[in-house]
Amino acid sequence: MLYSAGYRRLLIGASALLLTACGHALNEIPGFDAAAWRHDPYACQNKRAALLPALNQHRDLLYDTRTDAIDALLGHPDEEELSEQTEKIYLYYIEPGTQCTANHPRSGANKLRLRFSPTGIVSEVLYDKPLSSAVPAQ
Repeated sequence: MLYSAGYRRLLIGASALLLTACGHALNEIPGFDAAAWRHDPYACQNKRAALLPALNQHRDLLYDTRTDAIDALLGHPDEEELSEQTEKIYLYYIEPGTQCTANHPRSGANKLRLRFSPTGIVSEVLYDKPLSSAVPAQ
């Protein structure tokens, strides 16, 4: 079956729109120093904990954000998990622990967990342990 050039362009355009329509970009979070977060991998410099109040105050902005936007904002995750349902979870340490030693072994230190749906958007924002009372929860 042959399609006209116009019809093919329409199909390509519609496909591109569908692929980009899922999720949103997130360039910044008010009051959150993303550069400082990215420059403290594994939270070994203990700078991420001070950034949590702003991040937690606006955590609703993280929902429905695309994977590439999270990568740009928070940097590559400290750890990543993949599930059987094609979901992935980004893990960002928020306090120093044994992950700060050579080879960065998995640690029991508290982590921010961002779960991505099969479509590649944030569907859950969780912490491994409750945050201290100094960090406002939402």
